[in-house]
Amino acid sequence: MRAVAKRPEHCAMPKRSNKTLTAGSSMRVQKSAVGNARPQIPFPNIHSDCFWGAFLVLAVVVAYAPLWHAGFIWDDDSILTGNPCVVGPLGLKEIWTTSAADICPLTITTFWLEHTLWGLAPLPYHLVNVLLHAACAVTLWRVLRSLMVRGAWLGAALWAIHPVQVESVAWITEMKNTESGLFFLLSILFFVKWLRAKEVNKERTGGEWNYALSLVFAAPAMASKSSTVILPVVLCLSAWWLEGRWHWRNALRAIPFFLMSIAASAVSIRTQGLQLAAVSDPQWTRTWPQRVATVGDAFWFYLGKLLWPHPLVAIYPRWQIDAGQWVSYVPLLALFLFFAGLWLLKNRSWGRACSFALAYFIAALLPVLGLIDNYVFSYSLVFDHFQYLASMGPLALVGAALAPARRYADTPTCPTKPWRSRIRRYIFARPARLALCTGLLMLLGILAWQRTRVFESHETLWNDTLAWNPNCWVGHNNLGLVLYQKGNADEAVKQVQTALDINPNYVDARNNLGMILAQSGQLDDAIAQYRRAVEIYPNFAVGHYNLGVALFQRGHLDEAITQYQKAIESRPTYAEAHNNLGNALLQKGQIDEAIRQYEAALNINPNYAEAHGNLGLIFFQFGQLDDAIAQLQAALRLNPELAPVRDALAKAEEMRGKQE
Repeated sequence: MRAVAKRPEHCAMPKRSNKTLTAGSSMRVQKSAVGNARPQIPFPNIHSDCFWGAFLVLAVVVAYAPLWHAGFIWDDDSILTGNPCVVGPLGLKEIWTTSAADICPLTITTFWLEHTLWGLAPLPYHLVNVLLHAACAVTLWRVLRSLMVRGAWLGAALWAIHPVQVESVAWITEMKNTESGLFFLLSILFFVKWLRAKEVNKERTGGEWNYALSLVFAAPAMASKSSTVILPVVLCLSAWWLEGRWHWRNALRAIPFFLMSIAASAVSIRTQGLQLAAVSDPQWTRTWPQRVATVGDAFWFYLGKLLWPHPLVAIYPRWQIDAGQWVSYVPLLALFLFFAGLWLLKNRSWGRACSFALAYFIAALLPVLGLIDNYVFSYSLVFDHFQYLASMGPLALVGAALAPARRYADTPTCPTKPWRSRIRRYIFARPARLALCTGLLMLLGILAWQRTRVFESHETLWNDTLAWNPNCWVGHNNLGLVLYQKGNADEAVKQVQTALDINPNYVDARNNLGMILAQSGQLDDAIAQYRRAVEIYPNFAVGHYNLGVALFQRGHLDEAITQYQKAIESRPTYAEAHNNLGNALLQKGQIDEAIRQYEAALNINPNYAEAHGNLGLIFFQFGQLDDAIAQLQAALRLNPELAPVRDALAKAEEMRGKQE
């Protein structure tokens, strides 16, 4: 018989113990002749965990230090500072029972609570958002440890200070990302704890509390932001990762989560459908082939921004996708081939880890890849804050790859492949690895700090956006408003006009241009802009209202009344339109109808000073002194600067004194 050459002993790779906890390792242990082995869960070092958890929080706080001087930006006014559900007159009931809550009722409820505690000072809102992000980072670390992923802390740190997260943390409105992310991770954490408890001791029943807590945290996650509806898919992936293979019982375990997800998805689709119908523009309508082709482009875009986060832009240029060209589907085909190749290698530890990270990345991005249309896709098809949850998978994989690997560092050089062994020993040597990880974290922290400065104000945000995306019509319009508020009307008109040159159907820009022209005394030009805006978008309540104001100033009472009525039809809770309609009716001599409009405005907003004042002036005119004094006093309590109201109140009190 021919002798078989034996491999040199010093080239053999040391065998991995079943108890080694590495990225991609399974909890499933092979049966031996003695009996069933059970995996050993290491007892955590409490003091070490507290130190590294505090260090992670400190790193997040330092990276986002520029927010100390930041203010409200972009749509913080509509979501927070000007939201009637937050600052009044509406409240918690309307948040949970009307479409005013959009897709994030719990987040708006949190804003309502914060406004109750500290008003509209921006700093506390920023601090809460930063601390929520830090809590997400610590919870992600615990989730990765529970999943037995190597380098759990490093993966969580890379995710926490990656500059792509700045948009979610520095933009107050996107607290729906940080808040939903925290509940999302807590749900996964307790679900994994429940799985591991059952694996360690199959007779144990106390772990059912972990399953219940997972359900409890799933509900607020989906109520904070609808994109967390992918939670049940993630739970199934976690079960597959821990158990080493797929079991149909994994889907059964997640049935309650799937039911919650279906309900949240239905609410989200309905809400987004209403918004899309309200602001629909034929030029932004996408066919289904275009949506499918977008998926591949968006996937590679998001993955690329994680690997090379430059440039980061608030609004990226909107892609033009020709669904009739076969090359438009190449990125999607590449995605399928890439995932299929990794799946074929799932039996190898690194192939399995990559498959898990990629599957999670795709699942978490699925709601925002463009298959379901959204009104924000008229601005751009991709946004940094869309991958807040999804980026956890690839960055955790990077953390696992950079984590300690003694089986490489301690392996002697193999004479048959010396170059590979030397590279492994050099890369995974502890000093080199520590320097690499430290340098990477410092670099990401510096980039995040610099990116955070962009979000300090409207002006810094839109100047940065236009520097990278000169054709951003939203940026030109918003920068024009900033310039107008600073008193630079001429430059403001140029910016808003540039927005209209790029997108002539942008009704917000036409409304803003009309407002600037009206304030500058060019009333006829302003009326022309308002008319064009309501022609493009007939349900544009603000446009009808502003047109009514301009017509009222011109003395066209009948046309003004018509425009105010159309504004109220489009938005029944438009208190200002009710008040101004009352003013126009009063000018026409329709006193009773004017009173009804003032009362309607006060029913919507009991703190509307002008409506109180107008109602008080009518009562004073007709000699109802007690009612007049009550209304006039209410108006002055809310706004002491109303001079006509103050004069009328003094006269009313003098007349009542004479009567008495």
